[in-house]
Amino acid sequence: MTALFSFWPVWAVFAALTAIFAKIGVQSVGSDFATFLRTLVIVPALALLLTVTGGWQSLQSVAPRSAVFLVLSGLATGASWLCYFRALKLGDAARVAPVDKLSVVMVAVFGVAFLGERLSTINWIGVCLIAAGAILVAYRPL
Repeated sequence: MTALFSFWPVWAVFAALTAIFAKIGVQSVGSDFATFLRTLVIVPALALLLTVTGGWQSLQSVAPRSAVFLVLSGLATGASWLCYFRALKLGDAARVAPVDKLSVVMVAVFGVAFLGERLSTINWIGVCLIAAGAILVAYRPL
């Protein structure tokens, strides 16, 4: 688990660049088309990664239940990206990204409710702080 957390600066930089690059990119392009272009980049990049790492699997190795949930995850990802790019087209990246990160709060709640995961009191305090921080950063004073 410690090794997992050692990569957080890299993850944070890529996540931040995703929002900044997307905000610049949608200025002169429709948000839905921008999402499409982003997807066209991701698919071959992942194919290259799978080739380099030897991670390809046969489709028969994917259990039907897994396939259903991966398809549902793909549909949710697409809807999320469409909403995210639309929001970036309309609002400030510094306010849109924190609202997007409220998904962390929802994952905690859904993980407990639907997957039987357990969070400690300190974990729930963290979840509440993430929610409060996202709301405060996204807030636009009148």
